Amino acid sequence: MSRERRTWIVVGSIVGAFVVVNVVVALVSRYTRNPGGPNSSSYATAPEGLAAYFDLLARSGHPVTRIRDDLAKARLDAKSTVVVLDPSDVDVTAGAALERFVEQGGRLLAGGAAGTHSLGIFEDAPVWQAGGPRRSAVLAPAAEVAGVSSVVSAGNGSWESAGEALPVLGGGGRVLAVVATIGRGRVALLADASPLQNRLLGRADDAAFGLALAGAHTRPVAFVESVHGYGRASGLRAIPNSWRWALGGLVLAALVLVWARGRRLGPPERSERDLPPPRRAYVDSVAALLARSKRPQQAVAPVQAAVRERIREAARLPDDADEASVRAAGSGLGLGDDELGAALGTPRAPAEVLAAGRALARLERGRRR
Repeated sequence: MSRERRTWIVVGSIVGAFVVVNVVVALVSRYTRNPGGPNSSSYATAPEGLAAYFDLLARSGHPVTRIRDDLAKARLDAKSTVVVLDPSDVDVTAGAALERFVEQGGRLLAGGAAGTHSLGIFEDAPVWQAGGPRRSAVLAPAAEVAGVSSVVSAGNGSWESAGEALPVLGGGGRVLAVVATIGRGRVALLADASPLQNRLLGRADDAAFGLALAGAHTRPVAFVESVHGYGRASGLRAIPNSWRWALGGLVLAALVLVWARGRRLGPPERSERDLPPPRRAYVDSVAALLARSKRPQQAVAPVQAAVRERIREAARLPDDADEASVRAAGSGLGLGDDELGAALGTPRAPAEVLAAGRALARLERGRRR
């Protein structure tokens, strides 16, 4: 397998592993995570959240959105219904923005058992008290309780005094909901938001009550989430965590690819393999070693014997042929005087030993032909 193919296999394996891990994490998070979120937040899936109410409105035809900007800076459409339940904090500027929104024709659903209840938009505001009815009935006819007979709540709060508002829902001498007209708009205040929360929305007529509070079925509804700590995300914070992990995996895979494709530390890799040195250089070095030995004649004797045998075979001489006949035959085979002298005499110098080797090599080549 080539190096390039191995590189792509490694990179593909890393990317694939990160994709699989992100899918598994997303599935586990979706189907096993515990419900949570702030009270009366449309993001919250906890019993006290409004996620089910958000979905109910959407399925009923309402265009549903969330507002994460500060109320003082948000653009509030006067043709919509704005939901502000159990806010953690609403300052004066936010209350003024809501008041302008209602006066211009907007519908406001506010209140809850926590935080500011009247949001500072009433001159004679309703007074909230702890404890409320567990089951409420209609106290006065109004569009906000149309089609409602009985509403179940957690009994967390009630209106001790309705102020300038009209009580429309309550029980046991306690008021759960009041409504009022301000300018061209309408305000509905709940002393306890529990009838619209996930835990009770499916009980009695609580769902019908929630739809009536939202207004006409095509009216847009906006849940204000900035009062629950959800600000507008920007930059890296706007990227979902699963996407961040996926991007991190891709970056790691890219780094592995760069590392795998880049040149390693150390000497550069040769484009061609090193060839062995020429035979002549090898023979010269061997001849030099033989010449420097104490017994060069003993080392070169096998070469000389092989030269004599090759000459006799080539010239068809008998085994007991004299040296003159062998020398003459060798000369006829193309051997030079120096080669014959080294092969048949007593070589001592490196050049003579080398000449004996050349004589044998020449005869071997002629023999193979």
